[in-house]
Amino acid sequence: MWILMNEKENVLLIVLVCFVATIGGFLFGFDSGVINGTVDGLQTAFGSSSAGTGFNVSSMLIGCAIGAFCAGRLADKFGRRPILLFAAALFIISAWGSGVSVTSFEFVIYRILGGLAVGAASVMTPAYISEIAPARYRGTLSTLQQVAIIFGLFSAFVSNYFLANTAGGSTAIFWLDFETWRWMFWVELLPACLFLIALFFIPESPRYLIMAGKKDAAARVLSSLYGAETAALKLNEIAESLAGDKHQPKLSDLIDKPKKRLRPIVWIGIGLATFQQLVGINVVFYYGAVLWQAAGFTESDALLINIISGFVSILAVFITMYFIDKIGRKPFLLTGSIGMTVTLSVIFYAFLNADIGSTGNLELGEQGIVALIAANAYVFFFNLSWGPVMWVMLGEMFPNQIRGSGLAVTGFAQWIANFLITWSFPVMLTGIGLAGAYGFYAFCAFVSVIFVFKFLHETKGKELEQMKG
Repeated sequence: MWILMNEKENVLLIVLVCFVATIGGFLFGFDSGVINGTVDGLQTAFGSSSAGTGFNVSSMLIGCAIGAFCAGRLADKFGRRPILLFAAALFIISAWGSGVSVTSFEFVIYRILGGLAVGAASVMTPAYISEIAPARYRGTLSTLQQVAIIFGLFSAFVSNYFLANTAGGSTAIFWLDFETWRWMFWVELLPACLFLIALFFIPESPRYLIMAGKKDAAARVLSSLYGAETAALKLNEIAESLAGDKHQPKLSDLIDKPKKRLRPIVWIGIGLATFQQLVGINVVFYYGAVLWQAAGFTESDALLINIISGFVSILAVFITMYFIDKIGRKPFLLTGSIGMTVTLSVIFYAFLNADIGSTGNLELGEQGIVALIAANAYVFFFNLSWGPVMWVMLGEMFPNQIRGSGLAVTGFAQWIANFLITWSFPVMLTGIGLAGAYGFYAFCAFVSVIFVFKFLHETKGKELEQMKG
């Protein structure tokens, strides 16, 4: 009985530690989603064009790419927790600065700082959780990252909707004579400060400690998480997996030296990271209000639709969290790719056959309900699969020696793809229209089916020390 109680206590501790780490995911989601309701305010405040607005919105993603790339490398040198602490500080600075900005240039600087934080959190949170959690429920705990991201997005949508409705619009003057869109950014200060404080109460990753030669510290962390007996076995497993290669991890470890090319596992990781963005999901998250207004809905209705999409996303991720360690990663990705191909094609058809109203917006008529249902089904399939599962796989698929470097490269690829998709949407909207944009995303979803079927290997139930590069 004592052993069972002790094991339960350890599991509870592991869950609490992972929960603290996923506050970074919540901020990742909130910081990404808050921009959705501020686009009109930014255009009014800074007088920006379509391309300028696209850059204001997507500028954060430049920081994300740099943050993801640097975080993976710096985490191998300084540890996982210090990088998360640095990210928390940047979240606070960015949230405050984005709201006080008076010029487009100033706003972009603060958004890039926020992007550094988001990029760092995006790769470090799943890596940290994977290195803390036991294999039998690593998928479930890693999925908490996507739950947190979606909850962050949902919270941003609810906050934006509440503030805009209370003030009478995102550009209206609100508390203390500041415009409403500025308060949308300042709300983020609360969870950002909580994240910074909570990080001081979680341990460093035991796998990092062993790589850094701090076996005694690693043993203490493992004992607190798994109990003394299991900790001793785990300590030996991790040490043995690194025994053949004791040098400090570096970027060149990603190269297959005999063949003089990137290891296949790195290419697979890049493919996973890139396809997650090419299906266009962040167009919905970043431009949801603009998208639905372009389709003929009011600003209030568009912000409410965002909330519905956020709720659908949370439902989907909870389903994945429950089944991912039972069914596996690959089946979820295949299901999501097929579902997104179908739903994006339906949206493409609805927009293609819509009429153009006197205001220049689409008039969907009966197709409006079809497009709305298909869009939420698309969001459901994404968050059932590519949303959480990509982060789960990137956090666990690399061998210990190259995990930091692998995450650096794949995280960089993910955010560069995110930037290109986000920046290009306003241009596509005025060039080839909503139908053309969604036709492109549908084609990418179809290609992702082939990618998953042909190149992905299941990682369910495997210890991190079993991963091969």
